[in-house]
Amino acid sequence: QVQLVESGGGLVQAGGSLRLSCAASGRTSSNYAVGWFRQAPGKEREFVATITWSRGTTYYADSVKGRFTISRDNDKNTVYLQMNSLNPEDTAVYFCAAMRDYGLGYSIRTNYHYWGQGTQVTVSS
Repeated sequence: QVQLVESGGGLVQAGGSLRLSCAASGRTSSNYAVGWFRQAPGKEREFVATITWSRGTTYYADSVKGRFTISRDNDKNTVYLQMNSLNPEDTAVYFCAAMRDYGLGYSIRTNYHYWGQGTQVTVSS
């Protein structure tokens, strides 16, 4: 089992920044990828970004490329999502998730078997 705990959400004005953290514990290993998804009210949960634990390769949704950066700290078993130039469309509950790294399928929600509880991000206009 892998446990994931998110932190860092909050309220920010449009154009501002936030950094989310995802602390992983349990049976973690280098064979995992850890990502972020988000879900706005009335919408499907959508992929945001993922990083592979072994090589640190990153993948992003087109909607956040150039604004969000995903990174990891191996010593702390923590993944970060730095979010810049936020706009009201980024308002959602953000979830951290982990999947076994098979080299593909990083943007597919059902490939992730471990999820955090979510953290609210609200961007005001």
